[in-house]
Amino acid sequence: MSELTHLDEAGAAHMVDVAGKAVTSREAVATGRITMIAEAAAAIHNGAAKKGDVLAVARVAGIMAAKRTSELIPLCHPLPLTRVSLDLAADESGVTVTATCATEGKTGVEMEAFIAATVALLTVYDMVKAVDKAMVIGDVRLLSKTGGKSGEWRAETLGPV
Repeated sequence: MSELTHLDEAGAAHMVDVAGKAVTSREAVATGRITMIAEAAAAIHNGAAKKGDVLAVARVAGIMAAKRTSELIPLCHPLPLTRVSLDLAADESGVTVTATCATEGKTGVEMEAFIAATVALLTVYDMVKAVDKAMVIGDVRLLSKTGGKSGEWRAETLGPV
């Protein structure tokens, strides 16, 4: 019926059978940004947020979330992650988060990277919402993925490398 792997011939959703796939090193990098008023950004930069160290808590939240991706996205396989890292870059108008996830497995870690970045952004929002409730989370996207049958992909090329 479709080229989508999570749909069977009748169009019903199902978890993809990865039993026959090869174990390969896989990595995915996702990013996103939260923009805010200068006062909120300054509170993050100066360590003056009432809830504590915003970037440290957001980093831990992203790591924890990546490890629970299969509990949040219904058709994702639980994966033994070998690495989850988050880079949080604060500036005068917000925070950019870049999450990298890796595994040795039969399926990719794109969703884990997306979840890590998004939950880190949501955590930043939660920790400074007292200063700015109008913050905007956006520009969440996959930057790259490696491993598996489809190989390497980078956003700069807008497709397979």
